[in-house]
Amino acid sequence: MTASATFDLESVIYSHSLSPIASHLLVACATQHSAVRLVDLRSGSSTHSLAGHQRAVLSVAWSPHEEYILASGGSDGTTRLWDIRRSSNSLGVLDLEDSVGVVGEDGLGKNARHRNHGKAHTDAVNGVVWTDDGQYLVTASHDERVRVWDMSTGANALSHFGPTIQNTHLSTLLPLLVPSNILKLGKQAMFYPNQNEILMFDLFDGTLLKRLRFSGVAAAPVRGYTTQGGPRNRTTSLAWKAGDVGFYSAHSDGAIRAWVPVTPEDIEADKDMAQEANGDEDENRKRKRDALEEIFRDLTRQKITFT
Repeated sequence: MTASATFDLESVIYSHSLSPIASHLLVACATQHSAVRLVDLRSGSSTHSLAGHQRAVLSVAWSPHEEYILASGGSDGTTRLWDIRRSSNSLGVLDLEDSVGVVGEDGLGKNARHRNHGKAHTDAVNGVVWTDDGQYLVTASHDERVRVWDMSTGANALSHFGPTIQNTHLSTLLPLLVPSNILKLGKQAMFYPNQNEILMFDLFDGTLLKRLRFSGVAAAPVRGYTTQGGPRNRTTSLAWKAGDVGFYSAHSDGAIRAWVPVTPEDIEADKDMAQEANGDEDENRKRKRDALEEIFRDLTRQKITFT
C-alpha cells in the first residue's frame, strides 16, 4: 500500500475530519496553526483556510447532515461553526453563557445576527462531535467540562455531568455517542474516555449510568516520549463497532479493548457463579471453624498442672 497524496501543512496536525455524506472530498485539518486547513483529496491540493481562532485548532468535525457545515474547537476556548461556501466562512461561535440561542424570525435562526463573541469553554476545546441526527453538538475541554449544544439555535443545553470528568491532555478527546437507532426515541447516551475508566452518561440530564473499569498492563517507556502527568493506560480513543451494539477502546498502554452489552443470560450466569463462589467460601469457613473447635476441645481435655 502506498500513499496516493501527501500534503505538507508545515505545522503539527492534531486531528482531521472527512465528511461521511459530502460529495466533495475535503479533509478538514486541526493544526498548530490558528486557521482550520482544508485539503482536497480529488485535486491533491490545499484549497483554503478558515480563519477565526486565535490560537491552535485542536478538533474538527463535519456535520452529518449538512455537507458544507463544519465545527471546530480551539485552544482559545472557542467552538466555531463554518459554512465553507460563504465568502466569510464563519457562522459564529458558541457561547457557554447563552442557554437561549439565536432564534431569529422563525425560532430557528432565520435572518438572525451571527454571534461572533463568546467562548464555549474556559479552557482549550480538544473534542468536538455531532450526534448522528445533526441536532446536537458535544464539546469537551481542558476545563474538565462536557457541554451539549442545540444546533438549531446554538444554545447551551445546560447538561451537567458532575465532577468526575477528567481532561488534561493536549491530544484530541472525543466522546463516543451511542447511535440513536439503538436507544429509545428521544434518548441519547455518551461514553466518555476518563482516566482508568470509561463513563456512560445520559446525554441530556448528565446522569452517570455506568462505569466501565479496567486494569492497565505494564508498558515499556518509548524513547523520546514521557508519560509524566497521566497514567499509561489512559483511554486515547473510542470507536463504535459498525452494525453492532458494541464498541472498541484504545489505550496508551498498547491495549485495544472490546466492549459489549451484558445480556440477561450473562447476568444469570454471573449470579450462578457468585452463588457457587459463596457456597465454596461458606464451606471453607465451616471447615476452618470445625478445625478450631476441635483444637479447642483437645486443649480443654488435657490436664494442666501448675508448678
